[in-house]
Amino acid sequence: MSTAINRLFFALWPDDRQRTALTRVQKDLPDHGGRKTHPQDLHLTLVFLGDQDAQGRACAEEVAGRVRGSPFVLNLDHCGCFPRARILWCGPSERPQPLPDLVQTLNDGLRGCGFLPERRAFTPHVTLARKARPLPARGVEPSIVWPVSEFALVSARPGQYPRYRVERSWSLLPWRPSE
Repeated sequence: MSTAINRLFFALWPDDRQRTALTRVQKDLPDHGGRKTHPQDLHLTLVFLGDQDAQGRACAEEVAGRVRGSPFVLNLDHCGCFPRARILWCGPSERPQPLPDLVQTLNDGLRGCGFLPERRAFTPHVTLARKARPLPARGVEPSIVWPVSEFALVSARPGQYPRYRVERSWSLLPWRPSE
């Protein structure tokens, strides 16, 4: 009996308005020689889970179902690069506190699934291009206002475009004493 393995991650998934704005920013970048992210694959990764079997996925979904948090607004107002990784990105210059709280809550819960969180500090960003020459940091005008009220479990499909597919999503709901 074979066990299906999926490469999974939790992410913020933009709606059509944010996706259109991100695509505009992507097109306005100076020549960088890189590979642009497919417009349908634009997202903001919260926690990368890697290759997971059905049991790992079920545990991650159970953790996500227990997450409570407040909806928030991201203001994507900055483009930068990760020179060593050769990634060009768009992100917020200021993080609303519910965003790192969400990442921390997911990481804390996933420890019970045997998941070890990323050692690097969380840097919220949407990857615009890979294998790109570094570009100077720049502002985004007008900034992209992204109301966030849910997060998603996403799977990667190597060799296909778009590469990513939302498997399931959860609303960000504040904790209430009756729960």
